[in-house]
Amino acid sequence: MQEMILILDFGSQYTQLIARRVRELNVYCEIHPYDNIPEIENDIKGVILSGSPYSVHDPEAPNPDLSNYRGKFPLLGVCYGAQFLVKSNGGSVVPSDIREYGRANLSFVDNGHELMKEVSNLSQVWMSHGDTIKNIPESFEIIASTEDVEMAGYRIKGEETYGIQFHPEVYHSTDGPQLLKNFVVGICKCLQSWTPDSFAEKTVQELKDKLGNDKVVLGLSGGVDSSVAAVLLQKAIGDNLHCVFVDNGLLRKDEFESVLESYMSMGLNITGVNAKEKFYSELAGVSDPELKRKAIGKVFIDVFDEESHKLENVKWLGQGTIYPDVIESISVNGGASQTIKSHHNVGGLPDYMKLDIVEPLRSLFKDEVRRVGKSLGVSPNILNRHPFPGPGLGIRILGDVTEEKVRILQEVDHIFIEGLKTSGLYDDVWQAGVMLLPVQSVGVMGDERTYENAVALRAVSSTDGMTADWCHLPYEFLAKVSNDIINKVKGINRVTYDISSKPPATIEWE
Repeated sequence: MQEMILILDFGSQYTQLIARRVRELNVYCEIHPYDNIPEIENDIKGVILSGSPYSVHDPEAPNPDLSNYRGKFPLLGVCYGAQFLVKSNGGSVVPSDIREYGRANLSFVDNGHELMKEVSNLSQVWMSHGDTIKNIPESFEIIASTEDVEMAGYRIKGEETYGIQFHPEVYHSTDGPQLLKNFVVGICKCLQSWTPDSFAEKTVQELKDKLGNDKVVLGLSGGVDSSVAAVLLQKAIGDNLHCVFVDNGLLRKDEFESVLESYMSMGLNITGVNAKEKFYSELAGVSDPELKRKAIGKVFIDVFDEESHKLENVKWLGQGTIYPDVIESISVNGGASQTIKSHHNVGGLPDYMKLDIVEPLRSLFKDEVRRVGKSLGVSPNILNRHPFPGPGLGIRILGDVTEEKVRILQEVDHIFIEGLKTSGLYDDVWQAGVMLLPVQSVGVMGDERTYENAVALRAVSSTDGMTADWCHLPYEFLAKVSNDIINKVKGINRVTYDISSKPPATIEWE
């Protein structure tokens, strides 16, 4: 059995960051809603209670039954989790007199406790709560304070149960990684043995056990996720994996031909399908972003259904779903986090399609997928490609999608991406692309007035797509790209650069 840390989600915006920090310690963890925890086969070594948008005094606030965990496993309550433990044990939590949000500094640290070892006095922490702990029960002892928050950290005597008012998972908590390491490694005794190699080996064996001699049809996109999923499945079931690479008419310029060739050179059992007209027909007149995603997803399903019927005894549909897809689409397995947008490759299939879903990467973040792919020997040309949305250019064309708009955007995108590569900037960017805006503006070319389209260039830095900052590309580079686009792509007379970060924006515009 694999050791793991269980994270109980109360809806905090930072819950996914807790998971990221634990994974960075080479320790496997899973996030589950506090009130809907499935039967877990892994060896739980410790439990972390997340923060929450609720006050512990709200009538609808999470009220978990911790009897299966407290006293049986080390327990760490973060923010709301810490307040809940105090309130449920007879202490008092009250609305704060001051706004406890943002940076603060510890003024007292008891380094004699394992949780606070090597956490320095005066280290910066990140606060984000409207309530504060006023009184703790007699069985609790304070192990950390700030100038304004006396009970910033505590331990329950006689058991390995801790609570902290600040967020160690947030970048601004400078000793946060050390604190989490103290809990996960020092207190929970995790071995830090969860590595890309171990994941690949374990997953391939699980796929063998799960699939046996069954056949799987997998939709390849040309991206990292589906490619790594394909290699894992191929190692498990060989040519019983049937890959389908669909030209949906929404790929980048010449991408279908070049990527199909790459997959063939990898030895994958693959079929290329030209389905452009089906996608264009389904998207005709559709401008709402969510409806476009659903329309694209529907055609994908139809195409896979059609292809699967050409094969005998196919029982499974393979997908490259990763953890951020799941988190953003279904709010962490039905938890309290807010749904941002749907993903075409997450969720169930229509009743008429009699295939089960297999998603070997469902528990991984993007950077982890790349590390697993590297351990499997996947080509750097695929692993180092920027992420590309499943719905393709369909969600980078704001408004309705037409074949002519796709052609224009492909030309603009090609200039931008190739410019990044030739300038040596491509590998410094996590994801880049161009948005075709539903805006026309006046321009002047020669002595003539033009009234043509505007585009927005987008380039961001990130680790896993959960948060992202816009890239400070050189002005000289942007000037050249803008000039090349306007001169070489008929129909474009204005180029802008998006300097929004995620949050509050998302990486894609739709």
